[in-house]
Amino acid sequence: MKFGIGQSVPRTEDPRLLTGRGRFTDNFDLPGQLHAAFARSPHAHATVRIDPAPALSVPGVVCVLTGADLDAAGVRHLHSHSPIRADWPGRPILATTARHVGEAVALVLAETREAARDGAEALGLDWTAHAPRTGWANGEVAFTWRQGDAAAVDRAFAAAARVVRHQVHHNRIAVVPMEPRALLAEWDAGEGRLTMRAQTQGVHALQEDLAAALGLDLTAVRVLTGDVGGGFGGRIYAYPEHVAVAHAARVLERPVKWLAERGECFATDHAGRGHDTLVELALDASARFTALRFTWMSDLGAYVTTAGPGVPTVYGSRVVTGCYAIPVQEAIAEGRTTTTVPVDAYRGAGKPEAHYALERAVDEAAHALGLDPLELRRRNLVRAEQMPWRNAQGQVFDSGDFPGLLQDATAEDGFAARAAAARAAGKVLGRGIGMYVEPSGARDGRVSLAFRPDGTVVCTVTAQANGQGHETAFAQVVAEQLGLPIARIKVVQGDSDLSVSGSGSGGSRSMTVAAVGILRTSAVILAKARRIAAHLLEAAEADLEFQDGRFTIAGTDRVMTLQAIAAASFQPAKLPPGEDQGLEAAVHHTQPVANFPSGCHVAEVLLDPETGALTLTRYSALNDFGTVVNPKLLEGQVAGGVVQGIGQALLENQAYDSVTGQLLAGSLMDYALPRAADLPGLDLGLRPTACTTNPLGIKGCGEAGCSGSLPAVMNAVNHSLRQAGGGQVDMPATPQAVWRALNPT
Repeated sequence: MKFGIGQSVPRTEDPRLLTGRGRFTDNFDLPGQLHAAFARSPHAHATVRIDPAPALSVPGVVCVLTGADLDAAGVRHLHSHSPIRADWPGRPILATTARHVGEAVALVLAETREAARDGAEALGLDWTAHAPRTGWANGEVAFTWRQGDAAAVDRAFAAAARVVRHQVHHNRIAVVPMEPRALLAEWDAGEGRLTMRAQTQGVHALQEDLAAALGLDLTAVRVLTGDVGGGFGGRIYAYPEHVAVAHAARVLERPVKWLAERGECFATDHAGRGHDTLVELALDASARFTALRFTWMSDLGAYVTTAGPGVPTVYGSRVVTGCYAIPVQEAIAEGRTTTTVPVDAYRGAGKPEAHYALERAVDEAAHALGLDPLELRRRNLVRAEQMPWRNAQGQVFDSGDFPGLLQDATAEDGFAARAAAARAAGKVLGRGIGMYVEPSGARDGRVSLAFRPDGTVVCTVTAQANGQGHETAFAQVVAEQLGLPIARIKVVQGDSDLSVSGSGSGGSRSMTVAAVGILRTSAVILAKARRIAAHLLEAAEADLEFQDGRFTIAGTDRVMTLQAIAAASFQPAKLPPGEDQGLEAAVHHTQPVANFPSGCHVAEVLLDPETGALTLTRYSALNDFGTVVNPKLLEGQVAGGVVQGIGQALLENQAYDSVTGQLLAGSLMDYALPRAADLPGLDLGLRPTACTTNPLGIKGCGEAGCSGSLPAVMNAVNHSLRQAGGGQVDMPATPQAVWRALNPT
């Protein structure tokens, strides 16, 4: 096939990125720019008095800004956009009372980066420490939330043959993108306009936050995003540093640049996860699930972010019944603030947490009933013939075959032999299953297609790549629709001036929203191209056939290419009467209905009972993503999510000291990310069903890896522990935690 969808086209971005010609934020400099450095709190909770004089005496330091300066200038605090509550307290840009270790309290501007950092260290800071609050139990209640049919759940629990209760811990995760945060702000005093270069997952969210904080019209703020070294949810919304740097550029009328150190990222980048969840599952005498209650206890950190309250509520609680035919459910959430870095969206934002808690509870129920975990799942999965299925939360699964995924994913029958070989070597082999179904792909975005006179086409999107390969994948969709070579298609993103609005990338929506937008704009372009071709070929529009980028008069050899039509569209003499010049179209596509990717992940873990060491020996996943645009890009997305889930399950933990509130894992020396040696080969397969909620049949894939890997790995770990006579463990299942479960006294 010459064009388009379904092919593993090599990434067109890679030659640039692999040869050091990427366009990341720190690659840009402006004449006369100043450098910024932040003074940060060494305490989890403390009030500060600042003497700027020592910093101003450092050679090269130009200015020191404090919270009082920003307040006097009318700079507003950042506010959560969460719909859970309308009146969240604001988050200061530069705090006078710090509420987590690393919170910024002053900004130093200097001629060089080194001078700015020296100035920040020289500031006179007089701290009055207050008692920190760490852990959900010690937090201050920010919200409570309930959803579902509580009365029906109570009745089902009262009538149940068995009720299984299981509580799990979702360890806090540092996002750790490859590229640290960086900013470059410029103020045009003549136009009264701010231009901000920054990593984003969509320029418009940052544009809106900056305009609100600085008291500017949206048109007075331009946000530019080039290449981005990882997002994972942490680059959707504004941070205080965005506003402080922008304000400094406006006050000093000089460009200001800031590049975070890796330690600053650990201390201040929004964290992920951070919940404890109690699952209560009712079963009848036939081991059918009859009711479910989820209780979320969420540590929000020091401030309420936009996504933080949504993770256990509107995001995670949509899927608490998972792939199972559970007739009634109730979800309860209580979020509390603590003196730790705020929690925000992190790959999946509630969906992996929900699937982890549910799938662990299903395994515990199987153990309590003496059933094979596979058999218990088979009895309760929504069947393919029941699609479309409306779950107890009101989500409508348009398509899927959950029993088929389970059957095919677990068909390999060599586990017993591998387990016997492990026992002979003094080890224990555990196997775990993780099933998931998750809503993806809703929200909106703007897409435009515009031909140039030379026959190339520019595709402009409000989605924003963070490493996913958008330039390639979107070009493939254009190529499929218009029959053009991919080399003749240029994808443009990352400029708020190019569109009015758009929700950007997140929630596994980039391909669904942009691809359907491309489909719609292509239809408009082809309709106009058909009119021009009919005029030039002196034929009726109905007699023209379009295929592989060419219009042909049916039954003849008379042909006109789309590229030739595009060139003609810029020549008024060649246009039909009343037709405007050019060949272009734009739509703002809103995808109101989600799609529902699903899958079954299987992990095998080898336990050494003598040391508590775990080795992940096998990992496979069978997923349903509907139509696949680029199999290789999809495989990379799924593998990345799986590895992030494995990291959380076995290694990662953003730990704070419970007494002092100090961050205990604040560098790559002591925060354990998964490495290649920690991983087996990943066997990733596809078992698609037709998605009906968008015309291309696409289902999201970007977050699915985490949703399946967390329960699969931890069910395998706990299966091995149960065989070895040990207790159960939660994430992260470190050798120390496993050894303690095997040796409780």
